[in-house]
Amino acid sequence: MDEKRLVKTSKMLSKILRHDPGRIGIELDEGGWVPVDTLLAALAGQGNRLSRAELDHVVATNNKQRFGYSEDGRRIRANQGHTVEVDLGLPAAVPPAVLYHGTASRTVPLVLAEGLRPMSRQDVHLSADRETAVRVGARHGRPVVLRVDAAALAAGGHEFRVSANGVWLTDSVPPGFLAVLAEGA
Repeated sequence: MDEKRLVKTSKMLSKILRHDPGRIGIELDEGGWVPVDTLLAALAGQGNRLSRAELDHVVATNNKQRFGYSEDGRRIRANQGHTVEVDLGLPAAVPPAVLYHGTASRTVPLVLAEGLRPMSRQDVHLSADRETAVRVGARHGRPVVLRVDAAALAAGGHEFRVSANGVWLTDSVPPGFLAVLAEGA
């Protein structure tokens, strides 16, 4: 699969498995899973033929590891980032002392006033490293990296979970737990 098709397929799968499964006439179960055969048949029915080998390649090589297979390999889901209601079944986890959030510079005043909220997604996404946060923020404009005092949040009873691809998830981050670490990084 060439790079252009790989990227296009990954974006299409993100749209379907995170935001709009009905677009191709499928339903996700409560955990966000769909049988691989159902997904491939629905894609083919829409004129998007994709082999299991090509799907395996997309899952294995996606640089953000957005997708995962069930243990038996018969179902697939997005690892996080859903706007449709799913329960990923992730257990509570103790976060590192500091996590990071990348955003665009234009959103910083609002974030510092109101904190981080999931917006249209189910969770706020946090990174374990600064470099990932820079890349995330750069997708939306000039990046700003925010430092999240995850240790203090957790000590105060705030729950964290970590997705299969290492993204830290929480319901919100109040402004008092945020600090601007770097701008234009």
